[in-house]
Amino acid sequence: MFEAELNRYWKTVVDTIQDGVMIVDTGGIIISVNKGFETITGYTKDEVIGKPCSILNCNSCEIARDCEACHWCLLFRKGNLTKQECVIMRKDGTYLYVLKNASVLKNDEGRVTGAVETITDITDLIDKEVQIETFRRELAAEDSFHGIIGASSIMQKVFDLIANAAYSDAPVIIYGESGTGKELVAKAIHETGPRNLKPYIKVNCAALNESLLESELFGHVKGSFTGAHRDRQGRFEAAADGDIFLDEIGDLPLSTQVKLLRVLEEKVVEKVGDNQPVRINTRIISATNKDLGKLVEQGAFREDFYYRINVIPIMIPPLRERISDIPLLAESFFKRIQLKSGKNIQGISKEALKRLMEYPWPGNARELKSALEYAFVSCKNAMITPDDLPRTITAQENQTRIAMAIEEASGPSTETGRALKDINEIKKGRLMDALRQSGGNQSEAARRLGISRTSVWSQIKRFGIKLSEI
Repeated sequence: MFEAELNRYWKTVVDTIQDGVMIVDTGGIIISVNKGFETITGYTKDEVIGKPCSILNCNSCEIARDCEACHWCLLFRKGNLTKQECVIMRKDGTYLYVLKNASVLKNDEGRVTGAVETITDITDLIDKEVQIETFRRELAAEDSFHGIIGASSIMQKVFDLIANAAYSDAPVIIYGESGTGKELVAKAIHETGPRNLKPYIKVNCAALNESLLESELFGHVKGSFTGAHRDRQGRFEAAADGDIFLDEIGDLPLSTQVKLLRVLEEKVVEKVGDNQPVRINTRIISATNKDLGKLVEQGAFREDFYYRINVIPIMIPPLRERISDIPLLAESFFKRIQLKSGKNIQGISKEALKRLMEYPWPGNARELKSALEYAFVSCKNAMITPDDLPRTITAQENQTRIAMAIEEASGPSTETGRALKDINEIKKGRLMDALRQSGGNQSEAARRLGISRTSVWSQIKRFGIKLSEI
């Protein structure tokens, strides 16, 4: 009784399946399909029943031609087909990527009577893979260097320095504000040079206290301190003949600096609790957002250690000093976030891009990425507009607009005009002070004022400041 009921409801069960199901006889003639098949292929049941399955023009079909006694399709000889990716043609002539599974059907005597095949639409998956590969190629394009985006002349100089430093065994130190990509530069130095097949070990010097830091760097022996239940290899040993990246090196305790100085000079390390030197051949790449020269003057950083790690310095410019790279970075971040979020946002509007280029970016590229992540969340349309950007960006732009509007609308005889004149005198004075302190360097003056280099240039022109008189 149960079997009879199962047979009665089987058609309903099969039609519930979203994948396409097709049954053919030994000659490849279609004798049954489900609703999923109709949806995927665009053919109705009446249009395909009685027709050969070759109507789908599948690029993976194998036809038996070597003997007259063979079945029409090699599937009948093989017995089954598992996870076969192929392309079929829909009724409207468009092509579709599908995943096929098939098996022969046999009667009670074991004689082959036909075959059943399922097809799963994987077009979206294939499109996503193509998109990922496209993004991968774009990210490796001429405007990037080992993942570092930049086409400006100042970044091209940085790329040249990286390439040259990569083939040196001398210590490299990377200077730059937070968010400028110092870790990317360190990784590029490792990947570009002959040590690229050796280990690359990272240590954040600011994340660990003094005792833990020495254990991390040099290792320890069992019983050397409470909790040291076994011997442990340090990061220098783990790096072997490769590179070790010491991030935030400006936060190293003086006592650790002394021990690292010996590592640099003698190429040996000693584990905590042990006095047996271990030979190493590791290159040190360090990074900091601090002025180590000033720390040396203040006694917070050893002068001898400073000169040992400062052999090949690389300065990463802040984003406000390479405004022309902002569109490239924004586009790169946009594509990564688009891929991750899956939202159907087509791009960044010209107005929004203009706001991005006017903002001084105290948090540099990291802040730009965060701003675009915020914009993806707030955007409800096809393009990111200024309204989708964080308030920190639009607020600065609004302040500039208000100041310009007041300046245009007010005359010197009005109260507002007199107030504006006073404000402009204050702004001019602040700008001249910043220019004096920076020796006339407009980029440094912009950094001190927290505005863009373009804004500094505009104010110099508006206030009639002569740099020769600074």
